[in-house]
Amino acid sequence: MSHTLFTSESVTEGHPDKIADQISDAVLDNLLANDPNSRVACETLVTTGLALVAGEVTTESYVHIPDVVRGTLARIGYTNAMFGIDATTCAVLTNLDQQSLDIALGVNTGGAGDQGMMFGYASNETPELMPATIQYAHALTQRLAEVRKSGEVPWLRPDGKSQVTVEYDGDRPVRVHTVVISAQHNEDVRQSDIVETLTEKVVKAVIPEHLFDDKCILHINPTGRFVIGGPHGDAGLTGRKIIVDTYGGVGRHGGGAFSGKDATKVDRSAAYAARWAAKNVVAAGLAERCEIQLAYAIGVPQPVSIRVNTFGSSEVPEGEIARAITEVFDFTPASIIERLGLRSPIYTPTAAYGHFGRTPERRRPTTGGDEVQFFPWELTDRIEDLKTAIGS
Repeated sequence: MSHTLFTSESVTEGHPDKIADQISDAVLDNLLANDPNSRVACETLVTTGLALVAGEVTTESYVHIPDVVRGTLARIGYTNAMFGIDATTCAVLTNLDQQSLDIALGVNTGGAGDQGMMFGYASNETPELMPATIQYAHALTQRLAEVRKSGEVPWLRPDGKSQVTVEYDGDRPVRVHTVVISAQHNEDVRQSDIVETLTEKVVKAVIPEHLFDDKCILHINPTGRFVIGGPHGDAGLTGRKIIVDTYGGVGRHGGGAFSGKDATKVDRSAAYAARWAAKNVVAAGLAERCEIQLAYAIGVPQPVSIRVNTFGSSEVPEGEIARAITEVFDFTPASIIERLGLRSPIYTPTAAYGHFGRTPERRRPTTGGDEVQFFPWELTDRIEDLKTAIGS
């Protein structure tokens, strides 16, 4: 097998686009907490000293949007105007209208909220059944936030990025070839200290030892300075990190973003369902890699097409896997929402560090209320059903 390189990136929760995603999902969660049937399509723009929230919402609930915006910014760490935006003093503008009644005609009867295609993917190259490149890139950005918030690295600021290049022997990861980290920092820290600290406390703390060797190339703050960042360095918009949100460029993407959308939007719910199905296929040992495409017509409940691709990694014919998937999983929007509990306020944690490859867990939402299942599409709870459907 030939040796090849593949690269994926991640960004921290303080990246401008991720700030926007988290605000949009926080608005969604707060609306769902009071009215689980809320229809939400919420978009956010952040720039220096300003957050603008716009979109279409139909709900029986009321949420004070400025409080949600300021609370999200404070949680991330934007509590100082020098960082580009201050949760206490920034301007917050809102422009929310009612969802189109024409769209509601199709959704109210259980149909898809829009047309489009969605992809789900899984691979056995990591324990999370995710591509190694994106899984390690997310781990690096999560670690940056962890050492910043704990005070272990006090000169870090919220904005940051990571990038991981993995060397593969065929489909098997054999080593991490290159790591790139760009981390926002205070003015008075030296570049040599940044490199040494982030190498020891972030890179070596995250990259598995069996994949990290002395030949690994490290680019840490390669420009030599990253003081101006956050919304001051670059405006942020909801939905601009769709590859970071999914599989890091491995597999395909239907083009639809997730954050700020309630589960009647199949851009979100069907992408979650496709990941759920693909992950169970790989977890069941039916394939080493699996990609599932779903496609919908607006107002129509059943997918117009379902396609399974195992990239030659299964001894079971793809047609048999596709038949088993359609027997085990119901991909109508109403069923996806019910089976995965997607009317619960579980979305804000998805808006940074990826929607997939996370540990499913039961806990209380930040909006209050009873415990609910977070990341339910990561459950491998259909393994035996798939094996039975296949007949093995």
